[in-house]
Amino acid sequence: MPEAAQNAELEAILARLRDEVERGDGDLPADADHFALTRREADALWAVSAERPFLSRPGAWGRARGMLLTPPKAALRKLMRWYVEPLAADQRRFNTAVLRLADALAARVESARTATGAHVDSLADGLGSRLDSISTDMGSTTRHAAELDERLTRLERRGRLPAAPPSAGPVPDYFAYESRMRGSTETVRERQRPYVADFRDAAPVLDLGCGRGEFLLLLREAGIEARGIDLDADMVDYTRGEGLDVEQASALEHLESLEDGALGGIFAAQLVEHLPGPAVARLLELAAAKLRSGGLLVAETINPLSPLALRNYFADLTHAQPLVPETLELLARQAGFASVEIRFLNEPEEKLVEPADEIIAANVRRLNELLFAPLDYAILART
Repeated sequence: MPEAAQNAELEAILARLRDEVERGDGDLPADADHFALTRREADALWAVSAERPFLSRPGAWGRARGMLLTPPKAALRKLMRWYVEPLAADQRRFNTAVLRLADALAARVESARTATGAHVDSLADGLGSRLDSISTDMGSTTRHAAELDERLTRLERRGRLPAAPPSAGPVPDYFAYESRMRGSTETVRERQRPYVADFRDAAPVLDLGCGRGEFLLLLREAGIEARGIDLDADMVDYTRGEGLDVEQASALEHLESLEDGALGGIFAAQLVEHLPGPAVARLLELAAAKLRSGGLLVAETINPLSPLALRNYFADLTHAQPLVPETLELLARQAGFASVEIRFLNEPEEKLVEPADEIIAANVRRLNELLFAPLDYAILART
């Protein structure tokens, strides 16, 4: 075969291989193990030579025939070597070029596959972050929509009430604060849901400072008799709109009006931090007196041992003082409660990661206890 024809055929094969790889429908194996096996087979066969062994057909006659033909074959091979060997050398060079091209193409495919995988992973990470951001934005939008709906309902109710006299002065918008700082009614309801089991056998239950009535709704769903009071007129109107038994009154005055032993349970969530010290002590004394024997008081408040919780404490201008758990427990025992349990609630989700070193890990655990203490706590006091 002329050299020009050989070069043209080689270029045609190389061009075909490139086209097939670029189209992605070539015969290059995708599986690495299969490719390695095929590559080893090509290495074993690439060295074409005229010095091939003389083979015989199977059987006795085949072996005899092969032995008879071996001398003439050997003579013919020597005579034809001048013609066959150049062709074999050209074929070896062609095979070498094809194998090198195959290796280069395989390396390019593997590099492209790795780069594509990294790009896909990067896109997936970016998409995940974007979805998290969208989810956070949607949660914030939903919360603000619920707040606006509650405030609109409150404004509609106010429009039906007589106007306050000019001398009354501005009224703090505590309803708006409740919606913004404590979260939606659904969020508060889920936080208070564990208390329902504590009041299963404690009816009737009085919810002091019931707010928007989240816990009263939970008790109604559980079939537990309950009613509430709140000092804020907007809160009372809102809870009555939910069909709840709520009246406007102060906690101390209402408890003083009840007969001793009239209640089975008292619930006071985020209330005691709004009262000065003497009022807290008086509230606990009245609660102990108005509960029957074995009655339950649950008083939940902000945990001042948590730096994160103190932000919410100081954000509310109606707060009087923070109460550490030991203080509230002591006041409850002095008020006459037979047993008092402290329950910590709402631990922050994010904390410092503990390292492998045990000494440093112990310090990190201590730091987590100080910086990421539970946001709230409650006393469960029984008469």
